Amino acid sequence: MKQTFQRFAYQVSTIVITLVMLHVAGAPASAGEYAALKDVRGLNSVFDYSLGSAEAATTIFPAIKSVYEDKNVLALPARPKTVIVFHGNAVKLISTARKDLDEASRKTFDKVAEQIRQFKKDGVTLEVCMYAVNVLGVEPSTLMPEIDRVGNGFISVLGYQAQGYAVVTIQ
Repeated sequence: MKQTFQRFAYQVSTIVITLVMLHVAGAPASAGEYAALKDVRGLNSVFDYSLGSAEAATTIFPAIKSVYEDKNVLALPARPKTVIVFHGNAVKLISTARKDLDEASRKTFDKVAEQIRQFKKDGVTLEVCMYAVNVLGVEPSTLMPEIDRVGNGFISVLGYQAQGYAVVTIQ
């Protein structure tokens, strides 16, 4: 009888340990250093980007990259999804037409272009508002090939928001 009870206790404890491990594995990650991440399963973000300054982009783009590469974000159960929608004066940042720029500005724009190519390699979804491209007179053939074209960037931002993405506006 004692052996039967011990075998039963062992089986029950094995089941309890297994259930606890399954519960922990399926639970949201702890918040780490960010209280805002408590009970968050994943972080999907859309950056609504209309700032036309290349100098500012060289500072802001690494900040965007640091969001989806952050160890706390990567510790969440679901991988982060990141989208950048370019519209307004930002469409000029993604044009390869640079003949009117001085050498220093050209280098800054080249740095921005490299950061955009890295975003694409990292799996970031990149979109450009063709409405803004047309209104601002940017030649569509000069747009970087890494960026998908959408008719209206506002529709994209609203669509991603309706899918549960958090919107960060940069203007």
